[in-house]
Amino acid sequence: MTLSRRPLLLLPLALAACSGSAPPLKLGFLGGLSGRVADLGEAGRNGTLLAVEQCNQAGGLQGRPVELLIADDEQNADAARRGIESLRQAGAMALIGPLTSAMGVAVLPLINQHQLLTISPTITSTELFGQDDYLLLVAPPVSENCLRSARHLHAKGLRRAAVAYDLGNRSYTEDWLRHFTKSFSALGGQVVSQASFQSGAGYGEVVSQLLASKPDLLMFAANALDTVRLTQAARNQGATQAISAASWAATESLLQLGGRTVEGISLPQYFDRDDRSPRYLAFAEAYRQRFKQEPGFASVAAHDATRALLSVLNGKTGPALKTALLGGQRFEGLQATFAFDRYGDAERQTHMTEVRDGRFVRLP
Repeated sequence: MTLSRRPLLLLPLALAACSGSAPPLKLGFLGGLSGRVADLGEAGRNGTLLAVEQCNQAGGLQGRPVELLIADDEQNADAARRGIESLRQAGAMALIGPLTSAMGVAVLPLINQHQLLTISPTITSTELFGQDDYLLLVAPPVSENCLRSARHLHAKGLRRAAVAYDLGNRSYTEDWLRHFTKSFSALGGQVVSQASFQSGAGYGEVVSQLLASKPDLLMFAANALDTVRLTQAARNQGATQAISAASWAATESLLQLGGRTVEGISLPQYFDRDDRSPRYLAFAEAYRQRFKQEPGFASVAAHDATRALLSVLNGKTGPALKTALLGGQRFEGLQATFAFDRYGDAERQTHMTEVRDGRFVRLP
């Protein structure tokens, strides 16, 4: 929802299992819950909400319930900044989000100004790594994903890549283009053409521009919906080239919207949908019961980020909370343990996946 038009949305569901007179500890969530990036934002919100509800079902934090406040950044810089201010004024002690690099860049000065500890589950732009600030990052950087992708594609014999990238999240997509070009070129490949576009329009024109360079690989740095539309445009123009995509597109929406069209697309990920560990299976079942859908990478990363934050929150805010998170402690994620380095960046392993029979299949 648009914070400039409506009051901040509160979720009493997050308090339902935790009663008593103790005042709640308030946690904020900021993500894109409307528009073309809503699949990512909703998955992140759901993962956060489930972690909060599970915390309250276990008695809260030192007997105090946790209340979740939610704001929609609309994938718009002004809306994101309004969201930060609304969450802060409503009493949020720390935040989960935002979920895209563009929104991270937009709100970084504000969260630093207020020393408002913020953990993003899914931001990966290298522009936001290696900084001593109040934005902590759970996902691996673009550079790691691009290296993994370049190695995989080069090993398949592909040498001429054409890249389309979305200007609506350019801090991520231009970073992707830059690092993929560097990694692919170092292996002997070449980015023979590139085309930028605005989400929601011009897919056929963009694809025609890419195909004119006679590539053997089409690379799309875009969200799931735009990746589907670009792939459809390519197939409609008779393109038979291999298609790969940025990790941003690896949501369940890619499979649901793309159907047979996206079969064979390869993407790097740090989330293993085939994980059979008891911890992950219990989470996945709880997630399906609560939200009537399968969890995705943003759900898992948001759940991990929220649990890490809740484990040290208690009454801490600002510098004290940051110190607690960066103190060298390893946090138990759903699929792997992780720790934040002195800049607040977590290390995660990535792997390649390919869409096969409507599923993301992990590649060796």
